[in-house]
Amino acid sequence: MFYSMIPVNSPLLSGNEKIYLNECIDTGWISSEGPFINKFETSFASYIGREYGVAVSNGSAALDIAVKALGISVGDEVIVPTFTIISPIQSIISAGAIPVLVDSDPLTWNIDVNQIESKITSRTKAILVVHIYGLPVDMDSIIELCNTYNLLLIEDAAEMHGQTYNGVKCGSFGDISIFSFYPNKMITTGEGGMILMNAEELYQKCQKLRNLAFEPNGRRFVHEDIGWNYRMTNMQAALGLAQLEKIEFHIKRKREIGSMYADGLKNIKNVQLPLPETGYATNIYWVFGLVFDTEKAKIEIVEHLTSLGIGTRPFFWCMHEQPIFKRMGFFQNQSYPIAEKLARNGFYLPCGLGITNDQINYVISKLI
Repeated sequence: MFYSMIPVNSPLLSGNEKIYLNECIDTGWISSEGPFINKFETSFASYIGREYGVAVSNGSAALDIAVKALGISVGDEVIVPTFTIISPIQSIISAGAIPVLVDSDPLTWNIDVNQIESKITSRTKAILVVHIYGLPVDMDSIIELCNTYNLLLIEDAAEMHGQTYNGVKCGSFGDISIFSFYPNKMITTGEGGMILMNAEELYQKCQKLRNLAFEPNGRRFVHEDIGWNYRMTNMQAALGLAQLEKIEFHIKRKREIGSMYADGLKNIKNVQLPLPETGYATNIYWVFGLVFDTEKAKIEIVEHLTSLGIGTRPFFWCMHEQPIFKRMGFFQNQSYPIAEKLARNGFYLPCGLGITNDQINYVISKLI
């Protein structure tokens, strides 16, 4: 069997997406004021176990709003992993705060919780955890630190739709939590994000900040604060609601994909496969990553797969090695060896919800 192209991600749109989108078109509610917005916010918050949800234009927007709503500002320090996408660090720096980086756990690839306490200072205001690739952060340790040092907790669960920590949904732990609905997520709205919280005051702040900081009961176009136009459209929310209705199937399918790769690749040498489970979670396999012993081997394998039309994607590049942050004076002379190895030697295989079993077996055979 031959495939001209197997993309690294292909979404699955097999539910009520067309029906709900047609309703948006038929009724004319295509902007950010349509009825699907509230339906999606309420349903998603309930699914995760939160009181309130605020739908926004993307996950990065959710982080911008979360940081500002919590009052994180100039001079505050926020502890965050170096191995992550740029969005959390960008939101911290844009607020005038200082990101303080932590290395990765070599098995779960998440922030190494054992290194966090040594980074806490009198200026530390929050810990921003990012659940990476399929396994959640050890949240009990994080929560204990936040309680001990009176720190805020921001939970980036962008990759963890439906994942649980000790049976409790990821995204339900932070003072504020964020999700992304990019096309490679368990739930996609094309672009989009969500902010979740239990505190009504935070809910009202986030609602205001996503909408140019319009005063809810004030004069139109008279502003007391600076916000953003980070609204989600009714059409995006319609997609999201249809996707949410299929979430349990999506989770089951992701774990099937991960298990097929894990079983098919279990005998290959000199490569680290994702940890299947920890004492607090079973891997949801948002992506199926591989970490080779050397960067040279990784490059050769990626080039080989690319020549066969098999899509791959590199792992995150460490924040302390980002050229823009170095030019800004951040993270000078810092090194985080575990994260650096992950960034240099890691990539992930095609694992979108739309991939077929035949395609997975093809990828496995060509990789072997």
